[in-house]
Amino acid sequence: MKLLHHPDRKDIQLSSVLYALSDPIRLYVVSEIRKHGEQACNSFNVPIAKSTMSHHARTLREAGVVYTRAQGTQRILSLRTDDLNERFPGVLDSILEAYESAGGADALVEKPEEQA
Repeated sequence: MKLLHHPDRKDIQLSSVLYALSDPIRLYVVSEIRKHGEQACNSFNVPIAKSTMSHHARTLREAGVVYTRAQGTQRILSLRTDDLNERFPGVLDSILEAYESAGGADALVEKPEEQA
């Protein structure tokens, strides 16, 4: 089985974390993990292909935002909260609180344009 790369705590870069959290799908995934604990990649209700979800999970993992472990054929994602808080205190909480106060997952749902 292929080993998955996870950056060491000291190697997590703020710019990588912010880039990983700049995508609405990835932000939603991180928010869901924070609310409900670790989850399998295929458990998120997102309107994207499986391969695209794999790409998002890899981006989060390589940035040091999530830890991915294999369980059979599934990949289980968990937040690296302790590592992120050690490196950048309060950043993850601030971003997720802003995301949730702005409507959270509602941003993923396409809304019809308002007619004048």
